[in-house]
Amino acid sequence: MKSFQIHNLLRVGAVAAALALGGVAAQAQPGGPGGHHGGPAMMAPGGLFGGHLEHVLDLVNATDAQRSQIEAIFKAARQDLSGQREAGMKLHQQMATLYTATNIDAAAIEATRAQMSAQHEVASKRLSQASIDAARVLTPEQRAKIGEVMKKRQARMAAHHSG
Repeated sequence: MKSFQIHNLLRVGAVAAALALGGVAAQAQPGGPGGHHGGPAMMAPGGLFGGHLEHVLDLVNATDAQRSQIEAIFKAARQDLSGQREAGMKLHQQMATLYTATNIDAAAIEATRAQMSAQHEVASKRLSQASIDAARVLTPEQRAKIGEVMKKRQARMAAHHSG
């Protein structure tokens, strides 16, 4: 998939990502040897809303009941992904070892990359489901408000990257 398509896909999930920021940021995992972060790391602090789910919920005047439901959704996701961080770190270390070996083993590097990709996919699916569940807690009006904020942020980012 082209980089542009990936960025658009991420933008489509922006509302979901905004909801996921506060709940699952701790599950962000390091990527490959270049230090690239993908998948769950996109939802780490400093991302979409600086990691402030509370700020997003404040923006849309979420009720206490909505906040409690969303908190429970992300607590369950954190529990489901609890082993992901350690496993991701081990794969990252394994990749670094492979790249610094005397002889480069392309097959082993590819196998490790595939494991990392599969792990990111599992985490991404779980985060996506949690985000969908959380978005369903909010009203259409609240989701529209988040969408407006996202459009403004995207415009600022596009202006920043073009200049």
